[in-house]
Parts: sequence; C-alpha cells; structure tokens
Amino acid sequence: MHVKLMTVDDVADYLNVPESWVYGNWKTREIPFRKVGQSLRCRPTDLERWLDQQN
Repeated sequence: MHVKLMTVDDVADYLNVPESWVYGNWKTREIPFRKVGQSLRCRPTDLERWLDQQN
C-alpha cells in the first residue's frame, strides 16, 4: 500500500496555518516530520495521532 507523504505545505493547509508556523514549530511542538533528503515529510496517520494528543 502506497501512502502519499505530506509536505510542509500540505500540513499547513490541513492545519489552516501559514507554512512559516509549521517550520517555526515542527521541532518544539514535535510535529511528526521525517527528513527525506533535504525535505520534511509527514505521514497523514502520524499527523492525525499528533493532533489527537494535543490539548
């Protein structure tokens, strides 16, 4: 099964925040990104799990 990984732009659209917010908060807020080459990518299921854990 092939799952499309989300880009920073995809995550920003999904969360309805600017890309700059995502870049500024991915480490401190522990958004579940992985480095793929020079790019950040996120599995949709990991993002959903992360959202469920937020207060």
